[in-house]
Amino acid sequence: MTVNLSPTWRLSTDNAAPNSGRLVLVNRTTGEAFGPGDTVKPYPSYGFMSAREAVRRLARTQSLDEEELALVGRFIKGTKGDERQ
Repeated sequence: MTVNLSPTWRLSTDNAAPNSGRLVLVNRTTGEAFGPGDTVKPYPSYGFMSAREAVRRLARTQSLDEEELALVGRFIKGTKGDERQ
């Protein structure tokens, strides 16, 4: 499943990472995937923050359905299996 958070960012379980199926924040431009605790700079005006916080902020700008909101919540909470080891 994929949740589009912005033109540049998406939350996805469908990625090319070795641990496919893991919930990650993906930069659409670079294809780089981030776990909840990783540090990202989503946009210059946001500065550096955890991917968890970036998803929280990006999700506020979107109209998401219940299933998408549940996926966002799972990422923010860092549900077991979604954190990088």
